[in-house]
Amino acid sequence: MTVLINDYLPVVIFIGVAAVIGLALLISPFLLAYQKPDPEKLSAYECGFNAFDDARMKFDVRFYLVAILFIIFDLEVAFLFPWAIVFGELGSFGFWSMMVFLGVLTIGFIYEWKKGALEWD
Repeated sequence: MTVLINDYLPVVIFIGVAAVIGLALLISPFLLAYQKPDPEKLSAYECGFNAFDDARMKFDVRFYLVAILFIIFDLEVAFLFPWAIVFGELGSFGFWSMMVFLGVLTIGFIYEWKKGALEWD
């Protein structure tokens, strides 16, 4: 039983230290923060100006379109990192398959550009 306790003692110490640090970080703002807010600090703040309409108002589709396009291209570019790491081991098939992938990515980007999906009028 002593061997088992000695094996898990570092884990228990780590969990204890993490709990103490976590609780200290959660409690310290309540003890150290300035407690006299002014009216400006308590006012509604939304993107630099006061809220002017209902929260359920319709947004322009361009906000969502730009976000989706960013996620798509960001994820596709993320595929380049593993490919670059094993580039020397892939040979010509790996090279040309990535060139096809980048070609499709480029064609999609040109298509979106020509359709005006990236315009912000």
